[in-house]
Amino acid sequence: MENRRDTAKAERRSRIIKAARDLIRETGDAGLSMRALAAKAGVSLATPYNLFGSKRAVLVAVLEDIKGFGTRFASFKSPDPLERILRAARLAVSYYEADPVFYRALWTSILAASASEERSAIFNQKRDSFWMKLLDDAVAEGLLLPDIDTAVLLRNLDYTFRSVMLHWVIAEIDLDDIQPAVGYGYALALRGAATPKGQQLMLKRLKTFQAQCPTLSAKNAGRLADAETTA
Repeated sequence: MENRRDTAKAERRSRIIKAARDLIRETGDAGLSMRALAAKAGVSLATPYNLFGSKRAVLVAVLEDIKGFGTRFASFKSPDPLERILRAARLAVSYYEADPVFYRALWTSILAASASEERSAIFNQKRDSFWMKLLDDAVAEGLLLPDIDTAVLLRNLDYTFRSVMLHWVIAEIDLDDIQPAVGYGYALALRGAATPKGQQLMLKRLKTFQAQCPTLSAKNAGRLADAETTA
């Protein structure tokens, strides 16, 4: 009997998570209405609260359900902590490339001034601990300067990521531009905080990302051509 109850509970939970993901895609808003969510999932209004407790918890569950990030990242083996940081950023962006409609809607909502609940669902303690460990490992390996405050460095990396997301949301850059833009910004920040050994490694990566980044003039020329075509 207990197993049946657990199975039914897990099934309702999965339906709610899927409904939340679909609603975000359809409405372009991550500020979920629990009433709309319950209707979409075909459950009572009380069920999302009973299973999750809050809208924020639902959003966290949606992100964790989609990602499986930790498992995928754990399969990446590299002795270089700085490369692992860049790899983690690359993996994160790969989810955006796989489901741009969902993530554009999510970030459109996150960047709104009133979206503190949505932001806290993404930029949470578990997520910060993951990135802090990567940065601290780089310090321990002598690739980042020992007097660098890794918490401040992480905040700077977050500023870079959010800036790239803003430019994507407002269509200043294309989906294909996100990977090199994030990689370049991260490598640049890490090089500034690195030891001489780490600086050499990041300079190589910077040059790689730089070659992948479209120039401003090329972007403008492309937009002008598009405008002339549709005129």
